Amino acid sequence: MTAGVPRPLKESDAVDIWIARWLRIRRKDLLIRYQCDPRRLYEIWEEKRFPGSRAKALALFNERYPGLGDRVDFGLHRRIPKAVPPELQPGLFD
Repeated sequence: MTAGVPRPLKESDAVDIWIARWLRIRRKDLLIRYQCDPRRLYEIWEEKRFPGSRAKALALFNERYPGLGDRVDFGLHRRIPKAVPPELQPGLFD
């Protein structure tokens, strides 16, 4: 891929992005590698784009890295809320 020239992500990219996630490649490095908006990564990890790519990536991961399967969290992406909901600490700053 030519540096600095964005291109649409393909299903093969989505599979590689899943594998990179399980290998704990930093999100920042993925953004540089694929020259994409961060939302595209989250669309892949939430399986909004390229449904089924996670299953393909899992099969390929187990084929490429047979000794790592028991040490990797293959769970789905979860967004963590940034703020504590106000109802959890009522009157704290009154």
